[in-house]
Amino acid sequence: MPLDLDPTPLPPPDVGAVDRRVLHEAVADRLRELIIDGTLAPGAHLNERVLCEQLRVSRTPLREAFRTLAGEGVIELLPNRGAVVASLSRSDVEHAFELMRTLEGMAGELAARRASEEEITAIRRLQADMKRAHARRDLQAYYRLNRDIHSALARCARNPELQSVHERLNARLQALRFRSNLNRDKWDAAVLEHEAMVEALERRDARRLGSLLRAHLDSKREAVLKDLP
Repeated sequence: MPLDLDPTPLPPPDVGAVDRRVLHEAVADRLRELIIDGTLAPGAHLNERVLCEQLRVSRTPLREAFRTLAGEGVIELLPNRGAVVASLSRSDVEHAFELMRTLEGMAGELAARRASEEEITAIRRLQADMKRAHARRDLQAYYRLNRDIHSALARCARNPELQSVHERLNARLQALRFRSNLNRDKWDAAVLEHEAMVEALERRDARRLGSLLRAHLDSKREAVLKDLP
């Protein structure tokens, strides 16, 4: 069920303290994961006191993390209400996926032409790790690797503008893309789609990789829209 973080503390499992690198980035990463996996649902109020206790940080890095996530469109900072997890309307979702299919298709076509052999090998390793996560039904690990593959393809396109737009738009869709894998049949199909994508990349078949990515995003959009009210 969606969690209302104000005023009661988050229920177990504990969200866990963050590591001590650049602290606000670590906090932003942890909150991003909680939003993606649905622990923090769309519309949930982000109570600063509760989150500071759960993440074991002060308010300064937490508020910096809020600003980072607000810049990505993942949360909203509302006057006199604080931070809430962003919600997307059905129309928002349709438009976002329409653009994302174009971006990922273009990224795939460019990556097939521009990726180095080392980058292609690294993506193949990610795919192998992802398949192992799928085999043991570890959705959290699977989705992190899935996200890494799509991000790697965007980087391999060697187009900073495309990569920047892709990162921002994808941040808004991550929770929806994650939940589309809760249907086992769709999750199984997605693994096969990814295997075909990596094979096309290895053959440097730009047209096929672009087509596969667009079809993959179409499948994701249909799964997401089916579950929306």
